[in-house]
Amino acid sequence: MKIGILGSGVVAQTLAAGFLKHGYETMVGSREPAKLTEWKGANPKALLGTFSETAAFGEVVVLAVKGTVAANALRLAGAANLAGKVVVDTCNPIADAPPDHGVLQFFTTYGESLMERLQREFPEARFAKAFNSVGSVRMVNPEYAGGIRPTMFICGNDGAAKATVAEILEKFGWETADMGTAEAARAIEPLCILWCIPGFTRNEWTHAFKLLRQ
Repeated sequence: MKIGILGSGVVAQTLAAGFLKHGYETMVGSREPAKLTEWKGANPKALLGTFSETAAFGEVVVLAVKGTVAANALRLAGAANLAGKVVVDTCNPIADAPPDHGVLQFFTTYGESLMERLQREFPEARFAKAFNSVGSVRMVNPEYAGGIRPTMFICGNDGAAKATVAEILEKFGWETADMGTAEAARAIEPLCILWCIPGFTRNEWTHAFKLLRQ
């Protein structure tokens, strides 16, 4: 399976390295691919391209940019290049404003998620939410005491797309909790707010969520 990653920041680089580690052909897309030259030096099997080249390359496309530019990144990728493909949405709708006592501010409301907005604008893409509720340092094969696997909450309207994402998460050391359709992103995206509070208030950034079942 070919993976196209839209973005050049820490999350994009971390996930790209994870996909390479697990044997996926991986291209990382950026408006300026040259700025990833140093990163590619440490990851020589990675391919670099523009957003549109990367979206065309990937059988699965991972959206790993700031929430404020997510829609524009997909526009640059091109709707035709995304049509019919699984799009893993890792983004959170974090506003360009400082946290309030450790609580991030969002530019969405609880009645509408960022992923829903993206799904409406790109109806032929098959969106699935994932990787938004943990820090980059624990995204790929996180290790916790007792061998406990943390839980990644996912959602989306396409069952086959979510199955593909669950398969990736299994390889990346996660258990998956499918929360349903795209509307569930209204609850999953704010998990980022909760996850960040210990970071902003106590400088703790290595935790993850675990869903207990009986």
